[in-house]
Amino acid sequence: MKILVPIDFSDRSKKALEVAAKFAQLFEGMVTPFYAHLPISELDEPYALGMSSKLYQKFDELEDTLSNRVTEISASLVDEKYLAKPIVVMGNAAQAIIDESNNYDYVIMSSHGRTGFSRFLLGSVAEKVLRLSNTPVMIVENDSDVGNFENIMVTTDFSDNAAEAYPHAIRIAKETGGTIDLIHILSFDQFDEKEKDLSLRKIREERLKILKKEYFHEISDRVNQQVIISQNTPHEAIFKHVSENPYNLVIMATVGRTGINYLMMGSTTANVVRHVKSAVLSVNPKKSS
Repeated sequence: MKILVPIDFSDRSKKALEVAAKFAQLFEGMVTPFYAHLPISELDEPYALGMSSKLYQKFDELEDTLSNRVTEISASLVDEKYLAKPIVVMGNAAQAIIDESNNYDYVIMSSHGRTGFSRFLLGSVAEKVLRLSNTPVMIVENDSDVGNFENIMVTTDFSDNAAEAYPHAIRIAKETGGTIDLIHILSFDQFDEKEKDLSLRKIREERLKILKKEYFHEISDRVNQQVIISQNTPHEAIFKHVSENPYNLVIMATVGRTGINYLMMGSTTANVVRHVKSAVLSVNPKKSS
């Protein structure tokens, strides 16, 4: 397993390295620290590292300094057995991560956890990667308690997109011996008043049982299924459930919407990532098998 871990020398990105180290140990994988440098002013990262703050620097010299710094931080958090040579590039962080992620099985990174209108309008590096990377992306917060990834929640809306996330959950649960809560949100926020009939719950529960047998039969004794009825939006219902039942990992598929529609409406996955403390693994169904 090849794991890409973008860092920015902050404590939050160090948390991503710690989580990646645990993930690598589980799967005998390799962690590649990644740093993208975009010198846009004299107050950029080299200045913070005590280097000369000239706007135009020789990238070869800068690359060596940054690589040494990335190596130093990574080696303090990841066993050398699981640590690959760091990658340092020049360019926009989000796009550089997305481009490099095509060569990896997972991306594990931190989110700065900004909420409110400014984030909704402008997004963040983590959110852009979440939307556009074809590689599964795990977002972690400082408060994320991943344990040994043994307590997992998987969401489903019964779509083919949602099904893309199931193999990742099964693979992790097999390795950790953990349990999976397979959750479907029946959100009446999505229905007209005349459609708000609780008999829908029984129909969805039957569909969930069938789905469990079809996809999770290998570990069915460790999979619990539940339909959650909510008057709120799906992401609000998921947030409430996770708040009441802390998980080591939440796994969701994202439809990968981009552009104006995404900015105006967001997505369930992005909204969940913004608000929960648990680590969230987002699987883009557009990735080819």
